[in-house]
Amino acid sequence: MPSFKKNRESGQSRYPTSCSKKNGNSCKRVRYSLKARRDETDFRNTQGLINALKEWEDSGTCDLYFFDETGFSQSSSLPYAWSPIGQPWEVTAYSHSKRLNVLGFLSRKGMFFHHMTMDTVNSETVIEAFDQFAAQKDPDAFAVVVLDNAKMHHSKAFRRKIIDWMTHRIHLIYLSPYSPELNLIEILWREIKYRWLPLTAYSSFDRLCQAVKGVCNGYGVDNTITFA
Repeated sequence: MPSFKKNRESGQSRYPTSCSKKNGNSCKRVRYSLKARRDETDFRNTQGLINALKEWEDSGTCDLYFFDETGFSQSSSLPYAWSPIGQPWEVTAYSHSKRLNVLGFLSRKGMFFHHMTMDTVNSETVIEAFDQFAAQKDPDAFAVVVLDNAKMHHSKAFRRKIIDWMTHRIHLIYLSPYSPELNLIEILWREIKYRWLPLTAYSSFDRLCQAVKGVCNGYGVDNTITFA
């Protein structure tokens, strides 16, 4: 008879055994979800729009980018790592740490523009990142940038810049609320944090910054993601 470890308070199984595997189950980290808070019709409409934009990009009509911000610190969640049985890797725990913020523009075609700062990310920071993106992109290419509904993406200062970016052939598309899975750059952030950064990067903040810069600068050469 299969055995399970029980939660003492609820009596529910926490760790499935081989019996669960045979029944087609797998044990994975539980994730928070925003699905219950979103409008499903709005989500499906946005999903359809993004699929249409992907077709435009595939036909050469536009360059499609996904924009977002993320942060790295020594108090961030650590990646998985192989270690000898009974000797798991350990790094020093930090309750507080300096933070390296990365603002990125990711395309399905292997392009990744990024802006890094240790300052707090606000509207001015995002505007600076978009200005740098506008200066680096091909001036003849029509770029569509998909982004979420963070408050700083709707500030007066940010909205005043939208017309200016349109003169650089950059058009912004906002995601439907609570739809992070539609923003493909979220996949990149997970890969960097949980697969591509070496565990030794967390030994000091300077090493972490260097490792993040190395991974970001090497995207498309050292590491890449293949999107459908």
